Amino acid sequence: MQAKVGRTSVSLQRGDITEMKVDAIVNAANDHLWMGGGVAGAIKRKGGQVIEDEAVRQGPIPVGEAVITTGGALPARHVVHAAGMGQDLTTDATKIAAATTSSLRRASENKLASIAFPAIGTGVGGFPARDAARAMMEAARQFLALQETSLREVVFVLFDEATYTTFCDVFTAVIGGRKK
Repeated sequence: MQAKVGRTSVSLQRGDITEMKVDAIVNAANDHLWMGGGVAGAIKRKGGQVIEDEAVRQGPIPVGEAVITTGGALPARHVVHAAGMGQDLTTDATKIAAATTSSLRRASENKLASIAFPAIGTGVGGFPARDAARAMMEAARQFLALQETSLREVVFVLFDEATYTTFCDVFTAVIGGRKK
């Protein structure tokens, strides 16, 4: 699925975020920025310890904020670490929306053209995919419609079919768009 918000293409894709050839991928992080399981663990395994080392030096950060690091050995040049949860590993729609907005802001501040998001909060955080999709897409739509940004491509990359299908339903309702 794909649509335009302002001058930015917003799309959904099923796949592995660690394989994305974009300027930055988003890590669904905790506020201390250590990378254990889920998306964070996959990014660290594929991209290298340097990503976590660089992130942890910038933390801890408030829940809802984001920092940017190198992409290590990943195809993406950078990783944006979006703190969608604290040390209790729980989250909610407000935290997910704030982490999404902060990620877009960091990418734009660094003059990046493309960024890929996982389903923040739905793994380790245990937050429902439909609610996460709505929070993330509404935050992205609002940011892209109201901000001058360098971003020309925002991709939501979903690992499994069930989450992809849920995000597709929400995408149509929140963003609009058509099948790619």
